[in-house]
Amino acid sequence: MANKKEVTARNVPVGADTRQPPNVNNNSISNYPPKNNSKVLETVSMAELYDTVYPGKPPLIDGLLYTGTYLFAGAPKLGKSFLMAQIAYHISRGILLWNYPVRKATVLYLALEDDYRRLQERLYRMFGTDGADNLFFSVSAGNLGNGLDEQLQEFMKQHTDTRLIIIDTLQKVREVGGDNYSYANDYEIITKLKQFADSYGICILLVHHTRKQGSDDKFDMISGTTGLLGAADGAFLLQKEKRTGNAATLEISGRDQQDQKLYLVRNTETLVWELERADTELWKEPPEPLLEKIAGLFSLGGKTWEGTPTESLLIMLPGLMHLQQEKVWSSEKLE
Repeated sequence: MANKKEVTARNVPVGADTRQPPNVNNNSISNYPPKNNSKVLETVSMAELYDTVYPGKPPLIDGLLYTGTYLFAGAPKLGKSFLMAQIAYHISRGILLWNYPVRKATVLYLALEDDYRRLQERLYRMFGTDGADNLFFSVSAGNLGNGLDEQLQEFMKQHTDTRLIIIDTLQKVREVGGDNYSYANDYEIITKLKQFADSYGICILLVHHTRKQGSDDKFDMISGTTGLLGAADGAFLLQKEKRTGNAATLEISGRDQQDQKLYLVRNTETLVWELERADTELWKEPPEPLLEKIAGLFSLGGKTWEGTPTESLLIMLPGLMHLQQEKVWSSEKLE
């Protein structure tokens, strides 16, 4: 346990008043949104769009969590912070979360409603003595536009392999005087965080609360205006049927994944959330016929193929011509 305390102590400066020099703020949250003062509207044609190769953005957790900015909402004292710790731990270790593949990365968790003693007890109960050197915590941080910008930027500079930042809770980092809960204000807050996340290719997960009033659309129960969800890339909604029970549902809606509903049960000993079942199976990208054809040509006989690019083209050409002919036949039948 002594080692854990030493690691924690060395990383407290995330929430300290350590400011960047004025000339180091290229990716600062306060710089967003970018302004286009040109009188000429920047456009791209459909042909140019198709011809441009954009870098891929692999998910942090396949089918569950992607790059961008997400809300994680639920009633107070429901177990949100335990699930946040679980997500953070699994990504930092690169181990399966339930039945979802995870990509290993550095994680920053701003546990702004906790202290280090409570965090230590919680993590030890959940995961035992198996720590993670690339999972960092801070229990204090600045506000948006007043310290947080520089703190996150400095952390990203020191830990370039960071893929996830958890802010628990959103209310703790709202701008000073940001109690004006208008649609425009809520939308601007999420937009600033989203553009910061997009500029680094990371995920920012914002813990937030729900309101007591029910709604036909459960995501309308997220506290604040619809500007929060409107600007975010998606949202997670954790709910219990009985507050004293251990069962809960986690509903997920986002731009980069299909809507899902997971049924969770909380382990009474470790307080870890366990997956009982899911309404929706994990989405898989449909196979690409051309790639499958090429793979089949090179794996004939179950042996490894070696040769020059010209030789490989000679092998593929008949198969590709046959595939193209199949497409022609299919289009003729449709006509």
